[in-house]
Amino acid sequence: MESFDVLIVGAGLSGIGAAWHLQDKCKGKSYAILEARDAIGGTWDLFRYPGIRSDSDMFTLGYNFRPWTESKAIADGPDIRRYVNETAREAGIDKKIRFGHKVSHASFDSHTGRWTITARTADGERTFSCGMLLMAAGYYSYDNPYNPHFEGEDSFKGTIFHAQHWPEQLDYSGKRMVVIGSGATAVTIVPVVAQKTAHVTMLQRSPTWMVSRPATDKVANFFRSVLPDMWAYNLIRFRNVVMQNFVFKQARTNPAKVNARMTEMLLKEMPAETVNAHFQPSYNVWDQRLCLVPDSDFFKAVNAGKADVVTDHVDHFDEKGIALKSGKRLDADIIVKATGLRLQVLGGATVDVDGQAATPNSRYVYRGMMLEGIPNLVYVFGYFNASWTLRADLTCEFACRLINEMDKRKTPIAIPVRNIDVQDEELLLNSGYVQRALDTLPRQSSTDPWRDTQDYLRDRKSIRNDSLDDGTLQFRPLATASSPVLAEAAE
Repeated sequence: MESFDVLIVGAGLSGIGAAWHLQDKCKGKSYAILEARDAIGGTWDLFRYPGIRSDSDMFTLGYNFRPWTESKAIADGPDIRRYVNETAREAGIDKKIRFGHKVSHASFDSHTGRWTITARTADGERTFSCGMLLMAAGYYSYDNPYNPHFEGEDSFKGTIFHAQHWPEQLDYSGKRMVVIGSGATAVTIVPVVAQKTAHVTMLQRSPTWMVSRPATDKVANFFRSVLPDMWAYNLIRFRNVVMQNFVFKQARTNPAKVNARMTEMLLKEMPAETVNAHFQPSYNVWDQRLCLVPDSDFFKAVNAGKADVVTDHVDHFDEKGIALKSGKRLDADIIVKATGLRLQVLGGATVDVDGQAATPNSRYVYRGMMLEGIPNLVYVFGYFNASWTLRADLTCEFACRLINEMDKRKTPIAIPVRNIDVQDEELLLNSGYVQRALDTLPRQSSTDPWRDTQDYLRDRKSIRNDSLDDGTLQFRPLATASSPVLAEAAE
């Protein structure tokens, strides 16, 4: 069994960032990255559907230590994948990755202060040991997307698949396509395939709030032309963070006003009849994640007649396409299910502490980065209302602070212990993929530190500056025969 100071699970955007922070702030610590797939990049290597791109600007989706220097602020998937790979290669992180290692279980022993990690590989199970476990495996299942089965689906004679598993050699030229869904994936796919298909229809059960934004940030590119890359990057990054934060808080405090403003913007893109029929959601802006439309490409495809939007429900499939509950039908050669993700916690791995199962759903989050009663484990879970990496960078900085503090105190165990009663609070978003996973997600309260604030500016200050002695995070020695094990002490 190989032993390390730290094990990182996942070699995507978060995992590579975690390794960079660890090398920078915890020099000399041994580590390895266990990656289930055979490539770096996570989401940006997995998703290969047409037009795959960021749904946030790269000045906030990029790392806080490495500037984004491409001209496009809304980047294509291959450019993001290259950015992550270059980060790993330049820092030597790529040499620390064990590909084809799917972590299935993690077990903590309070007598040794160590995790034993079980990973499935092509050659069978392998085990590893570490003092700190840093979970950076993303937030959804790569193998098992949300893929509802529709009545009569098996009778369809055309091609049907989930967007998460887009066939590499698919030829859709001159074909009729229906994309089921109205989230970021569907809105990305439609304008790209519309250039080659005979026609493409986005079939939605209900509208989604969408907003257009230039793919190229002219102000950012100007600053980059007159300032060093990192200076320009940080300046635009801060501007974008402040703007995002302002819009989100306005949406929470004055939703009617923000809804009206979003509608005004939509009316500049499309006819009122289209907006009223298909782009007026029943929820407030930022009750679900905003859908970004770079350079109005989706709206342009609809206006040009190359694509259309149908708001209806599937009744059943037949040989030729989809029969709708309204009585109408959509004939198709290709049907794409852009029906969403399936959330999972800790990369789908099970966890136990001193032999007792530690189920995330039975525990409260500690500052959105640890789980009550589970020691020496930090997990990366990005923001819903802003770019994922903003939170990922802060979480990795916190993990490094924690490791260094444990070394300073010479204490092998750090564990969040809840010693107050708290009230459960609903998660920020009511998106379908969140609601479907409520019985697996960790619990959140309305009381600090047992919640995820979803506030980057506040988190940045507290995570970097607040004392780790907060009365909740406890530093402990190893358990002995006469002292309770952690599983007992955490009850």
